[in-house]
Amino acid sequence: MQNVIRWGIMAPGSIAHPFVEGLITLKEAKVVAVGSRNLNRAHSFCHQYKIPRAYGSYEELASDPEIDIIYVATPHPFHKDCVKLCLNAGKAVLCEKPFTLNARDSLELAELAREKKLFLMEAMWTRFLPAMAKVRSWLKQGVIGEIRSMKADIGYRSEFDPESRLFDPSLGGGALLDIGIYAVSLASMVFGKQPDTIKSVVEMAPTGVDEQSGILFGYDKGRFASISTAIRTTFVNDAVIYGTEGYIHIPDFYHAQQAILYPKDGRKEAFGPMFTSTGYQYEALEVMSCLHEDRLESNVMPLDETVAIMAVSYTH
Repeated sequence: MQNVIRWGIMAPGSIAHPFVEGLITLKEAKVVAVGSRNLNRAHSFCHQYKIPRAYGSYEELASDPEIDIIYVATPHPFHKDCVKLCLNAGKAVLCEKPFTLNARDSLELAELAREKKLFLMEAMWTRFLPAMAKVRSWLKQGVIGEIRSMKADIGYRSEFDPESRLFDPSLGGGALLDIGIYAVSLASMVFGKQPDTIKSVVEMAPTGVDEQSGILFGYDKGRFASISTAIRTTFVNDAVIYGTEGYIHIPDFYHAQQAILYPKDGRKEAFGPMFTSTGYQYEALEVMSCLHEDRLESNVMPLDETVAIMAVSYTH
């Protein structure tokens, strides 16, 4: 793998903009092509970010021999087919969250990537922010003692529109897959395992997607994670991790600028803000490090954990 990693962007939708804005700040990255089902949209995106090639189909993008890795930014229901297309074309892949709509499809993609000996990772960008890396370091050092519980709230107010992606079940709508997955992933990172028990309360939208829910994950020794998520209610989107020797507060955790340590001895320590550009470049740095080192998976967001998180979130 050459020093500069050449990226292709599959689907120039809203999430692709902050990703590319972060990516172009990295000297070791170069965006060389964009693929869309609408060639005019691909051209417009290329013009905005000075990207040399635009394709009017995903197949053309996947076939481009000058691309090392493809960032899949399609809507949720199309992730599986798009990732398969890329892998079968011999391309490494970074796929937006949620990885797929169910655990079965996630496992299928993981197995295909391993069979093809190609890199694949879920783009759970929050994992790679400097503040979140600091949280992992504190937890590994045991600075708050034994982890006893965690709470994470993530919600925002959107107007009900049955035709929008958020409220359309055929497009993977609902609060859990849209934003709640960040909290589920955080719980997985904090506890290092999936819950033994799950309890929840939920309010369904008229279209049949989850509009708001409260979720309680149970672990061994009475430990638990409390999660709330919504797409019709604005929350204070904070997370707190409680241990026997203190706690860690992560304000606005799903794009954390800071992490604040409150140890038992009262010596508060604040880390951050360390956030530059859009923040999406940090996951890209991890991807490129893996490619340079010929690693097929990230240790921070491994495929087995992605599959396990999807099994907790949605199994059907």
